[in-house]
Amino acid sequence: VQLQASGGGLVQTGGSLRLSCAASGRTFSRYTGGWFRQAPGKDREFVASISLSGASTNYADSVKGRFAVSRDNRKNTMYLQMNSLKPEDTAVYYCVAGPASLGCSTSPFGYDDWGQGTQVTVSS
Repeated sequence: VQLQASGGGLVQTGGSLRLSCAASGRTFSRYTGGWFRQAPGKDREFVASISLSGASTNYADSVKGRFAVSRDNRKNTMYLQMNSLKPEDTAVYYCVAGPASLGCSTSPFGYDDWGQGTQVTVSS
C-alpha cells in the first residue's frame, strides 16, 4: 500500500496539529497502521499504532494522553491528532502500514510500507 503523509508544520509549544495519512493501492482496512518519528541525530522512535478496525491502539509513553491515533477505513485514511505539543516532539513523522498479524506493534520491523514523512516543528 502506498502512503502519503501530510499536515505537518510549525507550531508553538502547547499548540496542536493533525497529521493525515492517505493510503492507496490496496484496501487499507486490511492493514495495521502506525506512526513513527525521527528527530535530527536521534534514532527512529515509535509514536502510535492502531488495529485494523481502530478498536485497539498503542502509544509511546512520551505521547500518551496528548496524541490520539484514529482511522477512517471508508476514506483509506489514518490520522494523528497531536495536542499540547512540546519542543521535544519536533521530528519528521512517518506513517506506516503492516500486516494484521502485527497487532499494535511498537517495533518498526514488520511495517512493510512507509510514507515519505512530514516535518513537525514545535517552537519554544
